[in-house]
Amino acid sequence: MAVPKRKTSRANTRTRRSQWKTSATTLTTCPHCGQPTRPHTACPSCGTYKGRYYASAERSEFEAR
Repeated sequence: MAVPKRKTSRANTRTRRSQWKTSATTLTTCPHCGQPTRPHTACPSCGTYKGRYYASAERSEFEAR
């Protein structure tokens, strides 16, 4: 197994890690209520996904804190 001969400097480590970037979340509109929601998940405002209603996915005012 290969082992590095020297410690990687902070500058080299941070330069390499500077390319690790996150991308913005893709949003789609809910066909039922029209609110923006993430794809392939139940709508947090109305709780529907693919024509079905999921009560556990619906956001409440108390839970949003």
